[in-house]
Amino acid sequence: MSPTRSRQQNNRAGRQIRGPQSALTDFLASHNISANQIRLDADARRRAAEQENGASSSSNQQQVAEDEVGESSTVTTSVTVTTRTSRRKKDQKVIDKIKASKTYQKRKRNAGEDDADDDLLDTLLRERAPLPGQMDNCANCGKRFTVTAYSRNHPDGGLLCSPCGKEMDKDAPPKKKPAKRAAAGPVGRRRQIQSKILDGTFQLGAKSLMTLCIETLAKNIDLAEDLGDLPQPVIDKIARKLSKHRLLNPTTLSLFLQPTADEVCIYDGAKLSADDYIRIFQTVPGLKRLKARNAIHFKDEVMDFLVSRKTELEDLYLHGSNLIAEEKWLEFLQKKGKSLQSLRVYWTDKHFGDSALAALPSSCPSLVRLKACHNQKITGEGVKHLAQLHHLKHLSIDLRNHVHSDVYVNVLSSIGPNLETFSITREIELDNTVLDAIHNHCRSLQKLRITDSEVMTDEGFARLFTNWENKCLLFVDLQKCRQVDSANPRQNPDNIGLCDRGFKALMAHSGRKIQHLNVHGCRHISAKAFEEVFPSDGKKVYPELKNLEISFCEEVTDFVVGSIFKCCPNLHELNVFGCMKVKSVRVPKGKILVGVPNALGMVIEGVDDDEE
Repeated sequence: MSPTRSRQQNNRAGRQIRGPQSALTDFLASHNISANQIRLDADARRRAAEQENGASSSSNQQQVAEDEVGESSTVTTSVTVTTRTSRRKKDQKVIDKIKASKTYQKRKRNAGEDDADDDLLDTLLRERAPLPGQMDNCANCGKRFTVTAYSRNHPDGGLLCSPCGKEMDKDAPPKKKPAKRAAAGPVGRRRQIQSKILDGTFQLGAKSLMTLCIETLAKNIDLAEDLGDLPQPVIDKIARKLSKHRLLNPTTLSLFLQPTADEVCIYDGAKLSADDYIRIFQTVPGLKRLKARNAIHFKDEVMDFLVSRKTELEDLYLHGSNLIAEEKWLEFLQKKGKSLQSLRVYWTDKHFGDSALAALPSSCPSLVRLKACHNQKITGEGVKHLAQLHHLKHLSIDLRNHVHSDVYVNVLSSIGPNLETFSITREIELDNTVLDAIHNHCRSLQKLRITDSEVMTDEGFARLFTNWENKCLLFVDLQKCRQVDSANPRQNPDNIGLCDRGFKALMAHSGRKIQHLNVHGCRHISAKAFEEVFPSDGKKVYPELKNLEISFCEEVTDFVVGSIFKCCPNLHELNVFGCMKVKSVRVPKGKILVGVPNALGMVIEGVDDDEE
């Protein structure tokens, strides 16, 4: 190396580098690359090599001293030359790798400067730091320690050991948490809207003050001490909100247990124990109505405690309480059934069966509402006993065992005149005799649900709704009443299921008052029938219809959807999942169209007619 070059390096080392730094310098500094550690490692390797080879001359010692102050000189030993050459090759690989990185290229373009190779190497030697797992000396106390990914940087350079780093953290000001980013653009907002629609909580326009207060309370429920004298509908909304966010636990349960209350609603009791359910009856002695969903720990001991108390329940709603033995159910019905007016039991596996239904006529003479869903032990033998419940007004059955149509005909002939709700779900072999029994015996029905029937025909539905003395239905659910044939799904020569005649007879009978209509999957209703029921000129009006489900009705088109909006001025939500012919319909303002098969998503909110 020339003397001129050596003097330039000496001057550079003496006066250091001042002024603005290049883009590469900033990049290496951000990666804690220090020249000090490189010099220390090189020194240790050279000394080890000299001890092994016995080369301890004064010239080598002078060379080491010159290297420590940043000077470059001629290397006298072959080991030192090999070490420096190998190290320089490694540094050159690191430099080439850094130059090839996108981050370096970007910062270099922004800086607008070109760095020479010598300056680049000099920066690398000054800024390089040891990697995690290597040894280093603490820049504060000088103690030797193992570097980790969490080692702190000293303000003047170097790394700190763990004790010194903790001391520096105590003196450092607290870091500010980064602000949470809002939902990114319209995609995030659309997903939130879709979630609310599926939950049934979506509403157009601004939120009410009550809704905002309930949401604020749910976010700060840990600070609440008492709900005060809030009305029951508001308390019910708070309970629903907490259950949705899995916030109902033994602590928050106390907010809903008021000694003067007569109703307790638990929409997610998965975090409650048997003692918590016992606490409900202890705290609320005048309890009349109990609703508990996901009540997994509502077990035999809870039922024993309920039977031993003076509590007289009028409404019992249990969901998922499959740990209650059949004997406990019978004991409860015999001792507490006289006051019971409503009994709804869901998902109890094989512990609520025919014996429980057989006990209802004698134990629960005042029973008005009965709902049994997903109960595997109930069969036709148990359903037969329902014909003796002469005060029953609401009957809902969703069983896993097939019940013959004659059993339902017998029940309808006995209690049909008083029924206001008749719901039979997922009974695929239900036939027209049940429809004829409804037509002949039911005069007070408001809600009718028959789903998944593969035997009922269009002629049977037409007979049901033609000249029927029953008043207009408010709720009708006939989803998936259709012909099922995997070979020819679109051919229906026998008109199985709800087809044109039955659909037109239904709307002619109940169209004036109907509020909710579900014909999901009734794919044999033709476009001509839809256009006749919902004419494009708007001459037929259905003022009370608010929710309409016509998903997977293959003949529904943009024209049919537009006609529906004209004939249903108060329609709130229209579902068209699987209607592939619906593509570019114009939706009026304030209406919700769900399930459009395009890139706009589930919901389209339209504009006013005068804005078109």
